[in-house]
Amino acid sequence: PWQATKSNIPRIPTRSGEARRKQFPINSSQNIFTKVRMFYFVPMQAMTPSQAPPSDSSPWDRIQSELRNHPGCTLVAVSKTRSVDEIRQLYDRGQRDFGENHALELQSKARELPEDIRWHFIGHLQTNKVKTILPYVHLIHSVDSPRLVDEIQKRAAAANCQVGILWQVHIAQEETKHGFEPESLLQFLEECPPSTYPNLRPRGLMGMATFSEQSEDARSEFAFLKKFSERVKQQFYANDSAFEVLSMGMSGDYSIALQEGSTMLRIGSLLFER
Repeated sequence: PWQATKSNIPRIPTRSGEARRKQFPINSSQNIFTKVRMFYFVPMQAMTPSQAPPSDSSPWDRIQSELRNHPGCTLVAVSKTRSVDEIRQLYDRGQRDFGENHALELQSKARELPEDIRWHFIGHLQTNKVKTILPYVHLIHSVDSPRLVDEIQKRAAAANCQVGILWQVHIAQEETKHGFEPESLLQFLEECPPSTYPNLRPRGLMGMATFSEQSEDARSEFAFLKKFSERVKQQFYANDSAFEVLSMGMSGDYSIALQEGSTMLRIGSLLFER
């Protein structure tokens, strides 16, 4: 298997969001439209009275109502720090996908809650925690380094199992957020074809937008990730129908993410509010 060394880990300088958009541009008409939409909110398609949730409905009901216009999108309920009882309440409403940030918390909840829950690991994953989540996790959203790829492959091969993963891409302005730089991911995939990690099943990309009080600020980053995902799909996974997940959008910006092509939302605080 490909091993991470000082000589073969891509050493590409961190680029600003603007520099990444220049290297991986969307076409001219999209650029213009994106700039316009940065200043003018584009509402989602209006719902008919029969589609609109009642005024006293829960946040889960309201989000599910919005998702009727996006049938290919999956809602992951981010349940970190939430109690088993709170999770069970959403489970009883029909929610099956839940996301956790900490390995031990995921393990504990998975042992106590129904087996048909699909557990997503969405936080930064340390290599020494891979073995903790492996028996329970449905999809790891945060695969962000060659070293982590090697560890997941090693543990999955030992357990004789297949693990669904998403490549995390760094699209935010904050350097504290994790993920492959786009150029680094392309180089890694060039050097390490899927045969290098046969127990991993890449399903798509994940990205986190820059934190901002204005949700519209995330639009250009989501648009970039959508275009970049199409490039990765065409270049490396053209014949893999399962490579179709674009995990982007959280409580504060999920409507923008939906408009820009998200197929998986990660929503926590908004979903559990009372």
